[in-house]
Order: sequence, then C-alpha cells, then structure tokens
Amino acid sequence: MCKVYAHADPILYESRTRSVRIHGVLTTIKVENLFWQVLTEMATQGQTTTNGLIEKLHDEVFERRENVGNFASFLRVCCLRYMSLQAGRRLDGADAQSNGTLRAVS
Repeated sequence: MCKVYAHADPILYESRTRSVRIHGVLTTIKVENLFWQVLTEMATQGQTTTNGLIEKLHDEVFERRENVGNFASFLRVCCLRYMSLQAGRRLDGADAQSNGTLRAVS
C-alpha cells in the first residue's frame, strides 16, 4: 500500500509560495503543489479564480472564528474536505460542530 503513496511525483509534495491579495492586502501562502492544484479545481468549480476562492475562504473562517490562525493549514484541510466530498463521502457536520473534529462518513 505504501508504494502507492511513495511513488508519487515529487513535484506534488514540493512546497510553492504564491502571493495573493486578500481585500487589497498582499500576503504569501506556502502549500504543496498538489494543494494548489486542488484549490484551482475548487475555484473552477465555483466559477471564480483561485485568489477569489482564497479570499472567500478567508472571509468565511474569519466570520466564524474571528481569528484565522494558521491559514495555510486551513487551506489544506479545505482541500482534503473537498476531495472527500468529491470521492462521495459525506462529512458529518454535527460531529465537527460538537468537538471541533471532522469525521468522514461513508
């Protein structure tokens, strides 16, 4: 099983830093290339740009938490949640709300 993961193209787990504007403020975000690909796919599905999606996600987490914290990690989790939903797994929102964790339900 590990060979499936170990044989991944190294470019996918290479980190890339990109500059984005969030409400006119220029900031940099560093995540792995695979996450940039997923963010681009999410943006395309949402009929927006990657920067537009990132700004929207920033606004939504800020509205809910009033503190963004580690935004790059938040984006990675968003990508994993998106991929789980694309794979047909339902995310149990009640569990996530009760204790801050997320559980995929098949």
